[in-house]
Parts: sequence; C-alpha cells; structure tokens
Amino acid sequence: NDEIASIVERWTTPYAATDEMHDEAAWAEIADGDKVSARGIEVGHIFHFGTKYSEPMGATVAGPDGKEVPVSMGSYGIGPSRLIGAIIEASHDDNGIIWPDSVAPFGAVVINMKPGEEACDNWSERAYAALGEAGVDPLYDDTDQRPGAKFATADLIGLPWQLIIGPRGVKAGTVELKHRATGEKHELDLDAAIARITGA
Repeated sequence: NDEIASIVERWTTPYAATDEMHDEAAWAEIADGDKVSARGIEVGHIFHFGTKYSEPMGATVAGPDGKEVPVSMGSYGIGPSRLIGAIIEASHDDNGIIWPDSVAPFGAVVINMKPGEEACDNWSERAYAALGEAGVDPLYDDTDQRPGAKFATADLIGLPWQLIIGPRGVKAGTVELKHRATGEKHELDLDAAIARITGA
C-alpha cells in the first residue's frame, strides 16, 4: 500500500557511494554538508517488491473495506558468511582475528608446549576437560611445533583465551594465561586460570 511504499522510499532514497557502483553525477548533486563518509560492510539486505510479483501470481488479501488487494511484498536477508566477515573486519589486529566472546568458535585454546612429556600432557588434558565441562568448548594444541609457531597460530585464530602449559611452568606449579583482546598475560595456578576463563 501507499503507506508502506512511502516508508520504504524514505529509507532507501539516501545515496550510498560504494567502490562497486558509484555515480559521480548523482554524488555531485548532494550538498557537501549532507555527505557522510564511513567504512561499512553489507551484512543483510531489504528489497521492496510492492505488487510486482503478487499481481501476476494473484496473491491477494482482504483490505480494510473487505475488497481483495494484491499483497505488498518484500525480501529480507542476512548473510551468515558476511556477518563473519564483518566481525573479523571490526575485530582484528596485525596478528589475526580477535573473536568476541559471544561469537568465538571456541572459548579458549589449551597450548601444550611439550607434547609427549607426561606432566605437560596431564595438565593440558586436565585443563581441556575442565574447560569443556564448564561449557567453554576449548581447542587443544598438542602439535609438535616450535613455541613461536604455536603462539602465532593461536593469535591468528584469535580465540578469547590462550592457556599455555609448559615444562617450566608445571615444575613451578603455574600456567600462563593470555587474553587475546588485550594481550595481558598472567602466571597463575591451573585452577585459578581455569576459573578466570570460565568466570567462576
């Protein structure tokens, strides 16, 4: 109906200049004071079809006066892959992704610095199990890589917490806990680190 069409017109009239489609003439007609420049990413869309499709299909509803009128149609969509791209665009640094807690694919990564060493394996498996039981859904890095590669991979993946378990720490009774977003590192005993991650 006309009321819906006027609402759609009001919200779709502003001109958005993008790299993909830019009309210099249309852009030049807009007063400089009315132009706004910002970065953005399209995560969804709305199209107003009006009665373009409902009339040929004979899709009608009863109007307020009881007469049949064509349905005013629209299309609404959100792209999950675009949402992920938008999150990464908004939350990253030079080392990789920084997943917000609410959408992180895993809550933490347990990094076993010396796979095959009994104490490191035991502490890592204990941490992995405790985090899983607490609903954190951890990732376990028991790969046979150099420390720098493990740290770079953890930063690249960008999970909220990195729980680093190595031979020296185990001997001292501590682990290293790194918060990916802030980069803050703390040496804690294992239970305290697990409590910090789980918010217990």
